[in-house]
Amino acid sequence: MSEREKMLAGQLYNHYDKQLTTERKEIAEKVFTYNGTRELDKQQELLPTMLGKVGNNVEIKIPFMCDYGYNIEIGDNVFINYNCTMLDCNKIKIGNNVLIAPNVQFYAATHPVEYEIRLQELEMAYPIIVEDNVWIGGGAIICPGVKIGKNTVIGAGSVVVKDIPANCVAVGNPCKVIKHLEEEEHE
Repeated sequence: MSEREKMLAGQLYNHYDKQLTTERKEIAEKVFTYNGTRELDKQQELLPTMLGKVGNNVEIKIPFMCDYGYNIEIGDNVFINYNCTMLDCNKIKIGNNVLIAPNVQFYAATHPVEYEIRLQELEMAYPIIVEDNVWIGGGAIICPGVKIGKNTVIGAGSVVVKDIPANCVAVGNPCKVIKHLEEEEHE
């Protein structure tokens, strides 16, 4: 397997692999251009050249940062506010009708706990999934391998280290469900 294939499979991989290093340099140039573009129309033209999938009516405020770009999939009607970082060493999938407040960070990348393995410059990455109709509050951190269920609200400053179910409000560090939303409340 290539290091890229290992990365996407959630296996240990060498972050300094030549192909991966080249891909990070290429997206860094695109992100630099995107972040330097003030016209919304021009930003909209650039997004599909940077990301794996971009739905309709997507706005990502600048500055925006990512590792590869091609691992990011964004649905329709998504608003991502200022200073979002997506370490997309694995898939980051954002559903439809999602609101992401300023300074939210998505970390698909992680490192081994054992220092001997870290010294070999190996790391892992696990996918992040945000389902439809989610609102993520400012400064939240979404950790590797997490799934946030549909219609859920993540409170500002939360650190999401485990899956959060659909139809709830979750807050804190670590992020925990504090309220379940009933379907009737939405109607």
